[in-house]
Amino acid sequence: MRRTLIRYKTKPELADKNAELVAAVFAELKGAGPDSVRYLTLRLEDDTFIHIVETSAGDGSSPIPKLKAFQAFQEGIRDRCAEPPLVRDMRVVGNYCMLDES
Repeated sequence: MRRTLIRYKTKPELADKNAELVAAVFAELKGAGPDSVRYLTLRLEDDTFIHIVETSAGDGSSPIPKLKAFQAFQEGIRDRCAEPPLVRDMRVVGNYCMLDES
């Protein structure tokens, strides 16, 4: 299992557009229903977005980059950002009913 955290801050005038693009990714995921991924996105009050991706594929791959909505989200992401995306592998230190415990 691989867990990844992605953090970035959008420009205030583009934060709602970013949220719409993220919502489209979740809508497509819901329709596709892949079993190998769990995904959470948070938006903080300062327009920082935090994405947490958990993949259970043996090679750590995720189906998310193959989604049309994700590809649309990726287009122009750097232009929407005040602070560029920072991608980090993560380990869970504590978890109460939030993430899969497998």
